[in-house]
Amino acid sequence: MALAYVANSAGHEVGLWSRRHSDVASFESYDAIVFAVPAQAMRDVLTVIKPPKDIPLIISAKGIEQGSAKFMNEVVAEIVPGARVYVLSGPSFAADVLKGMPTAVTLAAPTLSDAGEWSQALTLPMFRVYASDDVLGVEIGGALKNVLAIACGISDGKGLGDSARAALTTRGFAELLRFGRKLGAKPETLTGLAGLGDLLLTCSSHQSRNYSFGLAIGQGRSVAEALASSRGVVEGAHTARVAQALALRHEVDMPIIAAVSAIIDQDAEPAQEIAKLLARPVREEIR
Repeated sequence: MALAYVANSAGHEVGLWSRRHSDVASFESYDAIVFAVPAQAMRDVLTVIKPPKDIPLIISAKGIEQGSAKFMNEVVAEIVPGARVYVLSGPSFAADVLKGMPTAVTLAAPTLSDAGEWSQALTLPMFRVYASDDVLGVEIGGALKNVLAIACGISDGKGLGDSARAALTTRGFAELLRFGRKLGAKPETLTGLAGLGDLLLTCSSHQSRNYSFGLAIGQGRSVAEALASSRGVVEGAHTARVAQALALRHEVDMPIIAAVSAIIDQDAEPAQEIAKLLARPVREEIR
């Protein structure tokens, strides 16, 4: 609803589609489609609605598909060959957007010209959209920050303090940078809104479902109990395992991601994974 509100406020005619309701007669009549669906549902939604490939398909999902280990732009390209795939991401909570509070995000497209056209078309005085041509970099930032936010939530749930959260956020960002460089993302993308900006927000706010999920685990709830109490989809819980698999495949050292995956997917004890992180050898910070 938040992105529909933005588009409508920016002067566009907006139609809404969901599995239970649709006021869209034909997608062919629209200038763009925004996919505000969970990452693990993207493939099914694309298969159902069969979007046209000659208009921008703007992805706002932040995750990696389980099974295929594909980013959302790759899923769209597979289902809709030749599609014009855009990605919208950055530090934003829907509630803040709907309240008209200042927010800034990144819109990535294959070219800066394409991204610039739609960033202008969706920008409001209180909702600034910056253009990028690094689609993969924007996706990496959005997907991994959710997993790292779970780690910060667990730390806070264990009462480890602000210093520990700051260290986790910073070292998690180092993992994100290493992963992004290996896969070909631009470092400047990951130090921008869609990377560092989104990470800082998600790792420190109770509005974040991923942080709150981790907080519940740190306070002693099981993974199943923490998921059941969540206010919505916890994207990081579905991304942790596949992110760890990609890290192993590409030989990228990502111990925090690995720890979160172990807790969620292998029933590892949070205290045990924290002890492993603290026992890692001390080495140069930048490498």
